[in-house]
Amino acid sequence: MKTDLVRTDVVRLEIFKHLFASIPEEMGAALQRASFSPNIKERRDFSCALFDAQGEMIAQAAHIPVHLGAMPLSVQSAIRSLSFAEGDMVVLNDPYHGGTHLPDITLIAPIFAAGALVGFAANRAHHADVGGMAPGSMPIARELVQEGLILPPVKLLAGGDVQAGVWDIILRNTRSPQERAGDLRAQIAANQRGVRRFGELVAAYGLQEVQHYAAALLDYTERLTRALISTLPDGRFEFEDALDDDGLGNGPLPIRVRIDIAGGQATVDFAGTAPQAQGSVNAVYAITLSAVYYVFRCLVDAEVPNNTGSLRAIRVLAPEGSLVNARPPAPVAGGNVETSQRIVDVLLGALAQALPAHIPAASQGTMNNTLIGGWDAARGRAFTYYETIAGGMGARPTAHGPSGVHSHMTNTLNTPAEAMEYAYPIQVLCYELRPGTGGAGRFRGGDGLRRDLLLQSEATASLLSERRTSQPYGLAGGEPGAAGENVLIRGGAAQPLPAKGEVQLRPGDVLSIRTPGGGGWGTPDAL
Repeated sequence: MKTDLVRTDVVRLEIFKHLFASIPEEMGAALQRASFSPNIKERRDFSCALFDAQGEMIAQAAHIPVHLGAMPLSVQSAIRSLSFAEGDMVVLNDPYHGGTHLPDITLIAPIFAAGALVGFAANRAHHADVGGMAPGSMPIARELVQEGLILPPVKLLAGGDVQAGVWDIILRNTRSPQERAGDLRAQIAANQRGVRRFGELVAAYGLQEVQHYAAALLDYTERLTRALISTLPDGRFEFEDALDDDGLGNGPLPIRVRIDIAGGQATVDFAGTAPQAQGSVNAVYAITLSAVYYVFRCLVDAEVPNNTGSLRAIRVLAPEGSLVNARPPAPVAGGNVETSQRIVDVLLGALAQALPAHIPAASQGTMNNTLIGGWDAARGRAFTYYETIAGGMGARPTAHGPSGVHSHMTNTLNTPAEAMEYAYPIQVLCYELRPGTGGAGRFRGGDGLRRDLLLQSEATASLLSERRTSQPYGLAGGEPGAAGENVLIRGGAAQPLPAKGEVQLRPGDVLSIRTPGGGGWGTPDAL
């Protein structure tokens, strides 16, 4: 809806921008404090957002970029599937109904004012296990049902009451039910906080003004995004990169993009990308949309609101049945975490041709997903550990790339060694940078990390990583970053492990994850 600029006071618009943004920020603080799992409490692997009644995102906290474009599709899926009453809360994780991958569980709460539906509060959190064929629910699967419990949009709360049947199904299908219950309760509390705060906003300013400025912020973001795109040179910009493999022996898997810029509009076309894979590296459309949103959002001033207004200026074409718009029953666990990173790489590679003085070289291009699960005899319970591990960031046209950071589609922290050793039968033996793994250049890429984990019980480890064969590219003559490595150290002997797969671990084994460096920028001799 286009707003009347005459009615929109620019000072009040700025005030409402911060009022709306404060609600998901407060939701996130509540979710983090109340959660049980280290993955949510310590690593902050979650996102919170506020939506209007049509499912347009008004504001999102500065949480996880891969959730930016995906959460609106979850809310819209819930709107299509269900009717709502006060006190309801919907749960879903189905990637083909607005989700991303199965461990990401989304809770959506309708917001009512004077008996009318006026918006939604929603949050998404990565749960360390939701069942499936391997601990952590991110196996090298061949179909979605092998990855875990699938939840289409269904009410977890109705009129404020937990629906015991749905609740019990979720907990019965996880290896760590106590942890899942704690994290779900934290998500419920976070949404309830969002509903209450939005109600207070309506009580203070009136529904008509709140809705007007919500729509005005979406229009404002659209105008700013179109203004940015209009500064780009008109033309066609293309790039190609590839995933190493799908974990089942198929690869490399190319991802191609063509960006057409004309008249303040961008068309992003992934024609020519590989068909969806047998293994679990497929991305649903929501992931691709998130990656596109993220890249263009990075080009806009930091003060621009985080909402879906920017997507109005960008048309995203992704062939159905491809690696970037998979169809059921394709497995998708790695699409959210690995393919999303490569989509960013190809988008930045294309835009570097339009903005050579602004675009960085490739960052590590992987989240180095490490999942370990088994029976913790000392604590007398099952455990499931999940972590994404940082690496090198690509060098920029004006500066070296940072070392040992999470980049692009992930914005999490690490799991502190103390928290890991308190919660799991795992000891952190080594946590250090890998010097020299960043690509050489006028500005060097950031270095990757090494993280060695000593197992104190038998367990199954699942690895889902990339850039073990290919290397993060450099730009403007810069050299690529070093590839990563996965290594099992048993009895003092080092054995290389594949980028993707499962390994059975014994007490005393050391799992060593060595992450890639970022690409360099500029020719190395131009110092």
